[in-house]
Amino acid sequence: MALIANVLRGFAMGVADLVPGVSGGTVALLVGVYRRLVANIAEASRALGELLRGQVRPAFARLRSLEWGLLLPLVVGIGVAVVSLAGVIEHLLDTQPVGIAAVFFGLVVASAIVAGRLVAHWDARRVGIAVAVGVTAFLLLGLRGGAVSDPSLVLFALAGAVAVCAMILPGVSGSFLLLMLGMYDNVLGAVTDRDLVTLGVFIVGCVVGLAAFSRVLHWGLVHHESTLLAAMVGLLVGSLRVLWPWPEGTESTTLAAPSGNVVVPALLAVAAAGLVLALTAVAERSQRRSDADLASDLSAD
Repeated sequence: MALIANVLRGFAMGVADLVPGVSGGTVALLVGVYRRLVANIAEASRALGELLRGQVRPAFARLRSLEWGLLLPLVVGIGVAVVSLAGVIEHLLDTQPVGIAAVFFGLVVASAIVAGRLVAHWDARRVGIAVAVGVTAFLLLGLRGGAVSDPSLVLFALAGAVAVCAMILPGVSGSFLLLMLGMYDNVLGAVTDRDLVTLGVFIVGCVVGLAAFSRVLHWGLVHHESTLLAAMVGLLVGSLRVLWPWPEGTESTTLAAPSGNVVVPALLAVAAAGLVLALTAVAERSQRRSDADLASDLSAD
């Protein structure tokens, strides 16, 4: 069951990473694997560094310590989502931009609430950090670049290195960064066309970027968890600019008053947020029961 659950978690992360404005990191935070995922990626990056320095034995010892039962199913789920749904997501973004944006708007609002509850203590400094990060994200996400025509393989590698950092940060969309870089259509086209060479170069860029960034992120979670989570709340709130359904959903960052059929998008957003909060409540109750059972077993021993 755990294997299937982790594949489904990875699938949800893959779907999120395909949509400009939504982060796979947001989904990882939502389904309760974010800290473990970042910690494992950071360990894998250390192992990669040791291999590059010729320290084979400690590198393999570090690799053996990774939670492969978590990582491999997540990777499988992400891969299945990207390969099978890239064309579908591309079609829905073109034909139903308002509905798709509304669903993910609700998901991200609920994710911000969940992340805010994870902060141990909200003080003036953390509130200030959340506000500053949120405002900065809101302004930066208003920038979009035109599509790059006939990009080189080097540009695909650089795009992968930049986008993957966002993919593991809740509230920052790797797909939207690709849009800002003018590479979103090119990368999505490589996926749908099964261009293995281009995809291979893009993945190499992702690996390099992930190896460098994950260690910084893991250090922040270990030493300044609540402050980092406060910043993530700001990122989530600021990223809502990309998901505001009007006038064109994820196709535009121009903000306008709701128009046209408002009821259906509003219901979709509320339903998505409600689903997230309900699932989170169920997961929290399950975790409390597990902790209570563990405490009971320890006291019995």
